[in-house]
Amino acid sequence: MNSKKINLSLFFGIALVVLALSQIIGVWINNNIEIGSTLEISDLVHFTHVRNFGGVFGMFQGSGWIFAVVSIGLLAAVAVYLSVSRSVERYEYICFGFIVGGGASNILDRLLYGSVIDFVDVQHIPMWNYIFNTADVFVHVGIWPMLALSFFAKPKPDA
Repeated sequence: MNSKKINLSLFFGIALVVLALSQIIGVWINNNIEIGSTLEISDLVHFTHVRNFGGVFGMFQGSGWIFAVVSIGLLAAVAVYLSVSRSVERYEYICFGFIVGGGASNILDRLLYGSVIDFVDVQHIPMWNYIFNTADVFVHVGIWPMLALSFFAKPKPDA
């Protein structure tokens, strides 16, 4: 198997694992914590089951379908980019796997429930009142290393 196929397998494998984990955890939250209720995990972290009918940070409530359509287009564009580009580094396949898996999980939530299941509620941070989910965490697990690595990556000569 050539390097491109291995990298694409890595990308799709990570995306599927992230999607599955995020959905399994979301189903558990949905079945075990009433909407609007809180389960205190620690003094710092609570699981507070809320629904996001909008976009990032709860903006544009009631317009979740717009975010789903745009997200589907973006995730498809990433898959095409990784498939056709000749100069993609392995870390990009890995990072995009986390981003696409998390994004796909939020899209699936919107399709299944009409909203995203959010529940991670971090306490005691001044001016922070956002609740998010594991899919959001996975998106950040992909974004931040990719940004950091891209600043230090040496450009490859065109092949």
